[in-house]
Amino acid sequence: MSFSAMTDFPEATGRALVALARQTITDHLGLSLPKAESAPVGLGTMPGAGERQGVFVTLTIAGELRGCIGTLSAEESVVEGVTRHALNAAFHDPRFPPLTPEELSSISIEVSILTEPRPLRFDGPADLLRRLRPGKDGVILSAGYRSATFLPQVWSQLPEATSFLSHLCRKAGLAPDAWRTSTVAIKTYEVQHFSSHS
Repeated sequence: MSFSAMTDFPEATGRALVALARQTITDHLGLSLPKAESAPVGLGTMPGAGERQGVFVTLTIAGELRGCIGTLSAEESVVEGVTRHALNAAFHDPRFPPLTPEELSSISIEVSILTEPRPLRFDGPADLLRRLRPGKDGVILSAGYRSATFLPQVWSQLPEATSFLSHLCRKAGLAPDAWRTSTVAIKTYEVQHFSSHS
């Protein structure tokens, strides 16, 4: 299935998906949300909700990462992906302990809808730096069986492409300068993201 352009993903659906993520986490903790904050009835039939696209759910508390899990591939509908990855980000991100009921009121939730990743063709490290679009490109870096990705939002923390790529290499378990070698493959994608701050 082809991917819709990010600028076309409906704002109302995006806001509803953020509400769905919060409701899913709240339900898992055995708590309840006020009706006004719950995901709208019929979300599954809202424009874009049934599309198969990659999805990431990111949780932060006071601007600090508290969990981020998702998928790059279009294996399930956006609604299914948000539901699954909201739980994964809250309770199964290996970098963090499971979210507690006491933290629930403090979390901010961001839902990112991804375009299909596409190979980025480049001729050496200097050409790679020229072709990357800071602030716009999500990047998947892979070498052998090691792979990692940064969403485009990470550019706000690592605006220099060399630093961005070095940190991405570390995330993949590679040497920081591995992006300069011919063994590295790069794919890029774009996202449209929606957030709700507590």
